[in-house]
Amino acid sequence: MKYLFLIFFMNLLPRYAGRSLSRDGNYPKAFEGIRNEIAGYYDVAKAIIDLAVYGKAQNRSYERLAVFADTIGPRLSGSANLDAAIKYMYNALQKDGLENVHLEPVKVPHWERGEEFAMMLEPRNHSIAILGLGSSVATPPEGITAEVIVVSSFDELHRRAQEAKGKIVVYNQPFISYGETVRYRSLGAVEAAKVGAVASLIRSVASFSIDSPHTGWQNYQSGIPQIPTACISVEDAEMMSRMSFRGIKIIVYLKMGAKTYPDSTSFNTVAEIVGSKYPEQIVLVSGHLDSWDVGQGAMDDGGGAFISWEALSLVKDLGLRPKRTLRLVLWTGEEQGGIGAEQYYQLHKENISNFDIVMESDEGTFKPSGLAFTGNAKARDIIKEIMALLLPINITEVYDTADGTDINFWMRDGVPGASLRDDLSKYFWFHHSQGDTMTVQDPKQMNLCAAVWTVVSYIIADMEEMLPR
Repeated sequence: MKYLFLIFFMNLLPRYAGRSLSRDGNYPKAFEGIRNEIAGYYDVAKAIIDLAVYGKAQNRSYERLAVFADTIGPRLSGSANLDAAIKYMYNALQKDGLENVHLEPVKVPHWERGEEFAMMLEPRNHSIAILGLGSSVATPPEGITAEVIVVSSFDELHRRAQEAKGKIVVYNQPFISYGETVRYRSLGAVEAAKVGAVASLIRSVASFSIDSPHTGWQNYQSGIPQIPTACISVEDAEMMSRMSFRGIKIIVYLKMGAKTYPDSTSFNTVAEIVGSKYPEQIVLVSGHLDSWDVGQGAMDDGGGAFISWEALSLVKDLGLRPKRTLRLVLWTGEEQGGIGAEQYYQLHKENISNFDIVMESDEGTFKPSGLAFTGNAKARDIIKEIMALLLPINITEVYDTADGTDINFWMRDGVPGASLRDDLSKYFWFHHSQGDTMTVQDPKQMNLCAAVWTVVSYIIADMEEMLPR
C-alpha cells in the first residue's frame, strides 16, 4: 500500500509544480525556509533599486511618460486619441524587446462631451466653469434656463423635494473622502431627477481647488428620467450656496452637447517576460491606458501604466528571467468602471488557478510608502518579508486591502492582489481635471515607485511556490 501511495504522490507532483499546496491550510514549507528563500533575493533587490533609482534607468519611466503624454494627450474611451495611444504602446513594447506583445479586443463606451456652457444670469452675470459627466445626456439645443436650488446632501434634497421640481439642483456636498463623496457625482443626476429637477450641477469631488472642475463617470437608472449633469468648481458651488443661504434667487443657463455613440472596439495591451520554469503561471502588473478627456492623463493613470512597463524593462535589462511569467496589462475603459478589465477577466478566468498575484497602480506615482495587499495571513507574511528588502529606500510598509478597479474581479475570487501606496495628499487636487499633466509628475518619485513595483513582482514571480490562498 505504501508503494501505491508513493506512486500516487509522484504523479501529483507535475500537476502542482511551482504551486502553493496550502489551499487546505497546510503550509508546505516551514516559514523559516520561506524567509530564507526571500532573504536570498537581497542582491537582486539591490540591483533593481540601484538600476531604477541611481543607475542608467533612473528617470526613464518619467521620460517615457512625458513623450507619450505630450505626443498623445488625453485618451477618453472610444476616442481617436485612445486608439493612437494603444498603437503607440504596442510599438513601444515591441521595440523594448518584450515578449508576446499583443492586443486583446474589447468593447468600450463611446461618449463625447461636445460643446458645454454655463452662465449665471441672476443675481449677476457670471461664467460657470463646467465639465459634463461621462454618459450625461445633452440639454435641448436651446439649452436650459432655470432657477437653482442648492443642497448639501441627498437627505436635504429629499426633504426639499417640492422645491426642486423644475429647477437645477446644485450639490455643495463637503469633501470627506473620495469613496464617501464620489456618490454625489455618480448618483446626483438620478436623485435630482427623482424630485423633478431639470438638470444637476455637482461640486467637484476634490480636496483642493483653483476654480477647476473635475469630471468623471455617472450612472443613470432604468425608469428614472435622464437629465443633463456636470461638475462645477468648488468655488462656484460654495458661492451659490452662500447666495442661497442669504435668500437670493439664482438663475442659471446651461447648454451641453453631449452625445453617446455605439460601443467602440478597443484593446487591452499585453506584454510579457515568459517564465523559465512555470510559464503558465502569471504575475500580473498593470495600470490603465485610458484617461479622461481633459489634461494629459499623466497622473491618472499614465504613471501607473508606465511604472508597470518599467518593471518588465528593469527585469529584462538586468538579464533576469523569473520562473513564472511576468505579464504587463495596460487596461482600456477603466474610467467607465473597469470595462476592459472585466472582459479580460471573463476571457482568462478559466485559468484563475494560474494567477499568482494581480497588481495595479492607479492612485498616483507620488512618493511611495509601501504596498497595500489583499490575501490571507500567510501570504501577507511573505509580502512583508519581500517588502523588507526595500529597506535601503525606506519603503517597507504593508497596508490592508489592495485597491484597483481593474483587479477587483480577480481579488473577489480569491487571487491575492496588491496596489501601490503613495502620498495621496495632492492626488485629488488634479484628479480628472485639466490639471492632470506632466507637471504633476516627479521623476525621482517615479523611480522609487518603479523600484518597489519591480522588486515585489519579480520576487513573487521567481519564488519556488505561488502565494498561498
